[in-house]
Amino acid sequence: MLAYLASKAQFLEDAPTIEDKVRDQVLAKLKLNVGQSEYTAWRNSLGNAMFHALNTRDIPDDAVVAVEYRLNGRKFRIDFIVAGKDKAGRDSLVIIELKQWSEVEFSDLADHVKTFVGGGLRDERHPSYQAWSYLSHLSSFNEYVYENDVKITACAYLHNCVDSAVINNSRYENEINRAPVFVRGQAQFLRDFISESIATGTQTALLEKIDEAPMRPSPQLAESVGSMLQGNEDFVLLDEQKTVFEKIIKAGTDESKGKKVIIVTGGPGTGKSVISINALAVLTSKRFNAKYVTPNSAPRTVYESKIRSTFKRSEIGALFGGSASFTTTSKDSYDVLIVDEAHRLKKSTRFTPKGVNQIKEIIHSARVSVFFIDEAQKVTWADIGEIAEIEKFALAAGASVERLELSSQFRCNGSDDYLAWLDNTLGIRPTPDNYFSVERFDFKVVDSPLELHQMIREKNKVNNKSRVIAGYCWDWVSDKNLGAFDIVIPEFGYKAKWNLKDDGMTWIISPKSVEEVGCIHTCQGLELDYVGVIIGNDLRVIDGILVTDPSQRASTDKSLAGYKKGLKEDAVSAERKADEIIRNTYRTLLSRGMKGCFVYFTDPEVSKYFSSRL
Repeated sequence: MLAYLASKAQFLEDAPTIEDKVRDQVLAKLKLNVGQSEYTAWRNSLGNAMFHALNTRDIPDDAVVAVEYRLNGRKFRIDFIVAGKDKAGRDSLVIIELKQWSEVEFSDLADHVKTFVGGGLRDERHPSYQAWSYLSHLSSFNEYVYENDVKITACAYLHNCVDSAVINNSRYENEINRAPVFVRGQAQFLRDFISESIATGTQTALLEKIDEAPMRPSPQLAESVGSMLQGNEDFVLLDEQKTVFEKIIKAGTDESKGKKVIIVTGGPGTGKSVISINALAVLTSKRFNAKYVTPNSAPRTVYESKIRSTFKRSEIGALFGGSASFTTTSKDSYDVLIVDEAHRLKKSTRFTPKGVNQIKEIIHSARVSVFFIDEAQKVTWADIGEIAEIEKFALAAGASVERLELSSQFRCNGSDDYLAWLDNTLGIRPTPDNYFSVERFDFKVVDSPLELHQMIREKNKVNNKSRVIAGYCWDWVSDKNLGAFDIVIPEFGYKAKWNLKDDGMTWIISPKSVEEVGCIHTCQGLELDYVGVIIGNDLRVIDGILVTDPSQRASTDKSLAGYKKGLKEDAVSAERKADEIIRNTYRTLLSRGMKGCFVYFTDPEVSKYFSSRL
């Protein structure tokens, strides 16, 4: 989404009040209010630094300037773009990452520096890496850019920084070669860099087409696991993803710091699993004893199935494991345990009688424990993965704790807006900006389950990456009677079977499973191109309010096992917990699609409720 867009000549005219014009456009087009610090930054960076940089005949007056280009919903942003044509007549963009920093220090993290941000000295991505990562993302995923071979170059401009010794140090040679960095007093070098790629101007239509173009989703992680474990960079880590990754690597390779726990929070599609596998690959290549752990076996089983042709069974067992396998492990047996989907961790079960608590056992077993967690994806009564619980056991083990956050969303066609809308509509958390564009993420409310399933069949013909999933409101009768159907909606003549019998946890990639219906247990932690979701009668609308009804869950569903006992002990708490589980389940199901989500509601009032929110 573009905020401010104008010719270079118009930008120079607007410069004296550019902060007002950009603020007004951000509010009008992006529906965002900005704080005083960002407003002041625009005045300094745009009205002063970029005014002087562009105020030259070397850059044509009809070149196009864009400010605040938000690629990923409204969080992933490019500060400044100059567009035109290069000397060969090719459409060309120059991305400029602007920084207010005045002083920069070295960081212990790779591709990072330290600077004063938010009132303290913090690790920040090197501006050259940041600019290049935006270039890479735009080149790889914007349909108009890659189909029309648009040339993109990138650089960074630290217009308040007078000493370039750190920012241009040779340790950052790779980053600087991909995107040079300029400091105060080097405006002419910046002009030369821009004019090298922008020889003649162009109309605003170029950037408008780029802005309107679909963003192709990143590759599905399951398809790339083997390549990543072999050291290939299939995913360019963006913004906070890069910082989280480097902090994990630093903690894992620094053996002098004692026991450490890292807690990484992030919603669906923020890159938790991508970072996990990348970190596993790098730590393993450095000869550290690291393991990827998931409480839910579905993602782990799918990843393992994808690498069986290139890795030995013993190697796979060393790299991947379940969360219940550390009950008898000696202290610090592992350098690093990377726990994905940590919200699904549990207390001991009848299958692990020697254990007490999986959080405690994992922290005990590793020098560094990394927990990737989204508390809004706790979907069964037995799930105990909570930040407070992790911190409690870390303190008891004498471990230091660091909390990190992933906020930008890279699934659902990179739409933060869709997840915000989903959270608000499901009543999970209120969000002030609760809308999204169906042009950017293909969301449809469908009137018939037959229509829904047929739509998914058609999408699945492309690459076998579309499936139907449902809330657990139908008994699993086919488990005992192979000829029976589980999900039966007679008014439409719709009949389908649950997935669990033949394909197990690899259902989501099985070629024939498009005819079946998956559940939360076989899709959580994984992703599809298109997902069709059948929402049962455990969601209802009363007096215009969306409510949950645990009584409509199937008797064979174990997710709410403990609910009836809880009602007798503390009815209010039990009702609250069941409500949370049902809402979280549908949030998880509705966020599996990278390109689109089609939904059928068994309750017409719930269908109307969702449709009215679009």
